[in-house]
Amino acid sequence: MSGTLLVTGASRGIGAAVARLGAARGYAVCVNYNASADIAEQLVQDIRAAGGQALAVQADVAREDAVERLFETVDAELPPLTGLVNNAGLSGLVNRIEDAPAETIRHVMDLNVLGSIWCARAAVRRMARRHGGDGGAIVNISSGAATLGSPGEYVWYAASKGAIDSLTVGLARENAGDGIRVNAVAPGFVNTEIHAASGMPDRLEKIAPTMPIGRAAEPEEIAEAVLWLLSDAASYTTGAVLRVAGGR
Repeated sequence: MSGTLLVTGASRGIGAAVARLGAARGYAVCVNYNASADIAEQLVQDIRAAGGQALAVQADVAREDAVERLFETVDAELPPLTGLVNNAGLSGLVNRIEDAPAETIRHVMDLNVLGSIWCARAAVRRMARRHGGDGGAIVNISSGAATLGSPGEYVWYAASKGAIDSLTVGLARENAGDGIRVNAVAPGFVNTEIHAASGMPDRLEKIAPTMPIGRAAEPEEIAEAVLWLLSDAASYTTGAVLRVAGGR
């Protein structure tokens, strides 16, 4: 399926890998970012240089009004929306629950959960056949933490990803008859900046040797799973949470 793919939090990490691969697979890509304008614009230039179509759009997807502006920009400047990847998210600094600041927990929930809900709602309004759309696919980025709980690290982040799994199943069943498939990818340890941002820059080096597969994933490996779920090759797959976690 071609058309436009909107990737939230796409300036770096998994989001950037999904945007690059999506463009290579024929999508026009909206590279959503919040603060990293230079990095997002460079990604757009790279995609265009490779012959793809891309646009960078700033929006804090935790805010409902910003999401509406984001989707309106996509409507105006790119082909019809056919895919959404809810990737934007954060964990906050590592802590036990009793020591975690309320503002950290609230920010994580607002971005990871509400942000995905606002974006999914806007996408359904455009893609669902009951609204005059031609269908499409949504892939939510969950985490292996949803089932492991992340004790001693960030249980609130794990809880937010558990909510993403529930959202995936509910949206899939609610919209299957309207031509929208909804799935999730649950990565394990991935070589991105989220670990340093959470206060554990050496986390991958410590944990990778304990993984059944013996290493962390690269963002491109997660992107391959996402693009499969978006593609017609996954035409009978909806409501699934695909664990891409190296056996953990």
